[in-house]
Amino acid sequence: METYLFYILPVVTVLATIFAICEQHPVHAIVYLVTSFFALAAIFYLLSAPLVAMFEIIIYAGAVMVLFLFVVMILDLGHPEKTERPSLFHWLPAVLLTETILMSLGLMLSVQSGAPMNVPVVSVQDFAVTLFSRYGVAIEIISMQLLFAVVGALYLGRRRTS
Repeated sequence: METYLFYILPVVTVLATIFAICEQHPVHAIVYLVTSFFALAAIFYLLSAPLVAMFEIIIYAGAVMVLFLFVVMILDLGHPEKTERPSLFHWLPAVLLTETILMSLGLMLSVQSGAPMNVPVVSVQDFAVTLFSRYGVAIEIISMQLLFAVVGALYLGRRRTS
């Protein structure tokens, strides 16, 4: 059963990402991207990496998507009062992807595999020491890029008075 889930979840991830790229409404694109991140977290969990799955949900689906949502609200890209209510056709991809992820997670948690996997146990402390000693510069560069992106979005979204 885990093998089927391992092949279903990447399809959900890729489809949700494609929908996020092709969606015209920015808030809907963010919802599709969150769906993609949750499916990716489930893949990491299937690969016996629950810490990475937790980071995927907390950091990407939580913090980064909230940041994107704030940027969209600051830039005022959409005017919901001027748009019409989405039809069932627009809700169908999101509902199907969410349903697939929830069913996959339910099956994944309910089914016990016969043979336990021999996975090396890495503590959070060992992970943190390796992450910040070996990849510390990369993490600092990524954090600076996120800071520049926020400053750039605020600069682009500011109101110009003339």
